[in-house]
Amino acid sequence: MSMTHVSPAASPSRLAEVLHKFGLRYKQYRLYRTTLDELRALSDRDLNDLGLTRGMIRGVAYEAAYK
Repeated sequence: MSMTHVSPAASPSRLAEVLHKFGLRYKQYRLYRTTLDELRALSDRDLNDLGLTRGMIRGVAYEAAYK
């Protein structure tokens, strides 16, 4: 009787973990892009009302999505 060995990289749980991480990163990226697009669409006056400048938009979007 021979036993088949499945490597950890090929196990179903490992695949599920990789897919879960991919899904999470994709959701984070979509949040980043949505936030970035919405902030860029605001006028300078609207950004000023929020206490932001155009130079801060990327950092704010990154922080919203990844932290």
